[in-house]
Amino acid sequence: MTEEAKAKGNAAFAAGRFDDAIRHFSEAIDLAPTNHVLYSNRSAAYASLQRYEAALADARKTVELKPDWAKGYGRLGAAHLGLGDAGQAVSAYEKGLELDPANEALKVGLSDARATAARSRAPPPQGASPFGKIFQGPELWAKLTADPTTREYLQQPDFVKMIQDIQKNPNNINMYLSDPRMMQVIGVLLNVKMRGPTDEMASESPQPEQEKPQPEPAKKAPQPEPEPEPMEVPEEAKDGKERKAKAQKEKEAGNAAYKKKDFETAIQHYTRAMELDDGDISYLTNRAAVYLEMGKYEECIKDCDKAVEHGRELHSDFKMIARALTRKGTALVKLAKCSKDYEPAIETFQKALTEHRNPDTLKKLNDAERAKKELEQQEYFDPNIADEEREKGNELFKQQKYPEAVQHYTEALKRNPKDPRVYSNRAACYTKLGALPEGLKDAEKCIELDPSFSKGYTRKGAIQFFMKEYDKALETYQEGLKHDPNNQELMDGIRSCVEQINKTNRGEISEEELKERQAKAMQDPEIQNILTDPVMRQVLIDFQENPKAAQDHLKNPQVMHKIQKLVSAGIVQMR
Repeated sequence: MTEEAKAKGNAAFAAGRFDDAIRHFSEAIDLAPTNHVLYSNRSAAYASLQRYEAALADARKTVELKPDWAKGYGRLGAAHLGLGDAGQAVSAYEKGLELDPANEALKVGLSDARATAARSRAPPPQGASPFGKIFQGPELWAKLTADPTTREYLQQPDFVKMIQDIQKNPNNINMYLSDPRMMQVIGVLLNVKMRGPTDEMASESPQPEQEKPQPEPAKKAPQPEPEPEPMEVPEEAKDGKERKAKAQKEKEAGNAAYKKKDFETAIQHYTRAMELDDGDISYLTNRAAVYLEMGKYEECIKDCDKAVEHGRELHSDFKMIARALTRKGTALVKLAKCSKDYEPAIETFQKALTEHRNPDTLKKLNDAERAKKELEQQEYFDPNIADEEREKGNELFKQQKYPEAVQHYTEALKRNPKDPRVYSNRAACYTKLGALPEGLKDAEKCIELDPSFSKGYTRKGAIQFFMKEYDKALETYQEGLKHDPNNQELMDGIRSCVEQINKTNRGEISEEELKERQAKAMQDPEIQNILTDPVMRQVLIDFQENPKAAQDHLKNPQVMHKIQKLVSAGIVQMR
């Protein structure tokens, strides 16, 4: 019973039905109150609903029951972070990593918690944030849409999430003031022109930075004042200025060579610039960009590491640090040959995002994670092991151990995701467990992989029948007969559906059941389209007021099909 409730909870969680998942996990906990995994799973469900207090209580219980289980500390960290306690979250993730240093989920959680803690270490405001009121009211989004700069930001999911977070808690604005987009937003909302960032590269694409020319200050009219005494400039200062000027010229020459794809010459100029001025890491990041274009990925990574290390010593702009880390991650992706090779690249992109949340870096991170997952599936693929797991699942199904059978079928699909038989078998398990939406999804996948496999249609039709969607079940069985005309199970299914539809027409079902069927049918887009079609509405009126005209309508095959659809769904009754 415990495993059955747990399996139902897992299925509901996977389908995004978190309230149902909590209910099933709670039932399982009542049966096995010392099972730490159940508390961990329920904590995750609570966190998904942003009920962090409840998530924290379950996470603490998990750690209490199993203090040497790293995953429990991940749940604890997530709950603390959801409640805004980044310090406690950091401690929890660090404890989990002591137990399991290779756990990627804990590493990512710790990175997020540290970033939140770093933002929150800014001096707290006295009382409420003075900007709090400007983020309230419906006119906020109208103003952001009207301004051409902030209008582009609205296409960025992280920006929208940031604004929504501030609307919920205006004091959270202090966490985002380091983001240049936030300064632009404040300027728009206050009707004040805010200064934008300067001397930045246009994008994260690996192109060398180039100094923007500074506008000359406007010349004032000469004032009649005494001639100042000439000031003696130290030789060291003079030499330093001259070296910086020469370094900038070398950098400009390097940029020009890069644009011409004369990479060797560009490297020479950037190297000379570094020798003249070691106080600017842009020369290093530019040279790294050249190495990246040349396919010299190891040299690129070395330059990026030097840029990050030296940049921290110089307290360089965090965007420059992020740029170096992003280039390093790009080089690591180029070097990746297996799924394991993507891990350092993903970690590097995550570090870059903690320095500066740039959309290009985020896209590179998502691409790397997707590539890693695809390679893992390819590396894990093994049809022979998949068959073994399927057979184990079949044995457990015969013993009515459905949750355990689901586990083996799932493993079989990981090993061979193209086997329709496994989807069919797992759909049968889900049906026995009452997880009908999950079973329906597996049955549809089975049909997608092999449209001629009759089992897929019998599984799907049976599930739709149990869901009292007799019209849909009838269509499924009929479609299956096109591929297997002599299949007795499909024919029996059709007879059962027709019998239920006829019961409805004869009024042999309860009022509650009829209302339930009609309510379900009204959610079907096809039914909605039929009922909103002006022609069909006139047909239905004629059925009530003009039987002769109604008989003429039935001669039209399309109208007849739609009427049958409404009858099968229980919307219209023919007596």
